[in-house]
Amino acid sequence: MAAYGTDPAGNPLDRFGLSRPVWLLGWISFFTDTASEMVYPLLPLFLTHVIGAGAMSLGVIEGVAEGANSVLKIVSGRIADRTGQPKLLVLAGYGLSSLVRPLMGFVTAWPHVLALRFTDRLGKGVRSSPRDALLARFAPEKTRGRVYGFHRAMDHAGAVTGPLVATVYLYFQPGAYRSLFMWTLVPGLIVILLVLRLPNERRRDTSAASPSPALRPSASLTPRFYKAMAVITLFSLGNASDAFILLRLSDLGVAAVWIPLLWSALHVVKMTSSVIGGALSDRFGRRAMIVLGYFWYAGIYAVFAWAGSLSVAIVTFLAYGVYFGLTEGVEKAWVADMAPAGARGTAFGIYNAALGFGGLAASVLFGAIWTQVSPAAAFVTGASLALAASLLLWVAFSQDGARDDHS
Repeated sequence: MAAYGTDPAGNPLDRFGLSRPVWLLGWISFFTDTASEMVYPLLPLFLTHVIGAGAMSLGVIEGVAEGANSVLKIVSGRIADRTGQPKLLVLAGYGLSSLVRPLMGFVTAWPHVLALRFTDRLGKGVRSSPRDALLARFAPEKTRGRVYGFHRAMDHAGAVTGPLVATVYLYFQPGAYRSLFMWTLVPGLIVILLVLRLPNERRRDTSAASPSPALRPSASLTPRFYKAMAVITLFSLGNASDAFILLRLSDLGVAAVWIPLLWSALHVVKMTSSVIGGALSDRFGRRAMIVLGYFWYAGIYAVFAWAGSLSVAIVTFLAYGVYFGLTEGVEKAWVADMAPAGARGTAFGIYNAALGFGGLAASVLFGAIWTQVSPAAAFVTGASLALAASLLLWVAFSQDGARDDHS
């Protein structure tokens, strides 16, 4: 395996250009999403059909769940930079989510769902930035897009498996949402065991001869980085929770038992396009792929605004997966490109916080427009913001040309 070279941390690469820690982080994401996606696609139906909540409460739950942990993502990223020991934060974050998720089977009112989703997302807030920074340590610069694309693909592979498990379970146990949620403890425990197998990182030298790591990150991030974060935040203001798309499919006539299967099929598209999108960004540049992804998103939301045919809605739903392949891993590789090694935890914290705050505003706004105006108006709003972000990104970073400046 060493014949294929080593990653920046000295770990041997396999024939796919990936090291053992990258594979471990991939499998961690796989089992995490397997557990998460046994719950998430069913949450709108569980809230509306079992608990009796409405679209507005769904917007509040998803918005708060994704947005309230945003400060934690910045804090955990800075701690990872200061200590040089992101593994402990990764373990704490994955452990919290893995242990709290099965408790969803005991809730009786939507505020209980809010509390558990909030706690689950706190775990994500603790782990996300340190994990992304840790992954950058094992990503060769010339194939960074491929590494992040692979990681996103493994994440989506878990999101394929989880809904399939849920579909089979509900086929034989119709309406047994609560016991299904409790079974998520099994993949959660596997995740904790895999995190423990990650290599321990040596603490960086923090002697008086060099600036304190606590001071380096904020001074190292350039205006170009913050400009990129501003554009990504603008886009995220129109990127509401996917729970609304699932609710839209339900309104158009998709039976509850088939929702997880469609969600799984969507992640097959995400998984495939993530590998391709990440590799293409290594060749053609990050900006081009992200702009294309934003345009694609705007088109998808525009179709959802006026789709009256169930078949059109299903095809559009599956095509939606291409957007993720064009942007998710590519944006993370772009963040790693722009941030020095000693500031990557902070950089990923700011990036994840931008997505979180935008998600909070987007989901609450989307739920309000959906309830007070119409579902079509909500989707048009999201499409408009995505289009504005894509145009701004193209203009603001026009100096990057066909390939990005990896600074």
